[in-house]
Amino acid sequence: MKCLSVSQPFANLIISGKKTIELRKWNTNFRGDFLIHAPIKIRTDDCKRLKMNMKFVTGAIIGKAEIYDVKKYNSIKEVKMDQKSHLASKNFHDRIFGFKLKNAKALRIPIPWKGQLGFFDVDLPKTKIKNTEIVSDIIDEEYRYQWIGHH
Repeated sequence: MKCLSVSQPFANLIISGKKTIELRKWNTNFRGDFLIHAPIKIRTDDCKRLKMNMKFVTGAIIGKAEIYDVKKYNSIKEVKMDQKSHLASKNFHDRIFGFKLKNAKALRIPIPWKGQLGFFDVDLPKTKIKNTEIVSDIIDEEYRYQWIGHH
């Protein structure tokens, strides 16, 4: 399954449904479900600006979402108009592509994982079940049992 690293606090904002556009400098043709990885680095300035606690899960896959479209921004004004959807600071207004997201969901138990740049592949357990929500729940349960007594 595809995965994308998104720095905290933005990864949490995506899986909570509060951030529905992820700004990037690059475009993608990918559409569909992908996993959200929270890298180790936390953007402390953005935490302060958004008045968020800085206690986040990092270095792990923390949720999933669906990318259903990509919006190309032609001006800074257009980026600013979508501020409530992407929540980015002024430092990120040079991003010209907005990945439009929906159906975000947090994993109950984060999966420790090393991130990479761009979309990257993550090999999760194979299953014959086609319903992706059921598959996510199975993966959640499997990792929960692996981590019992390890906290």
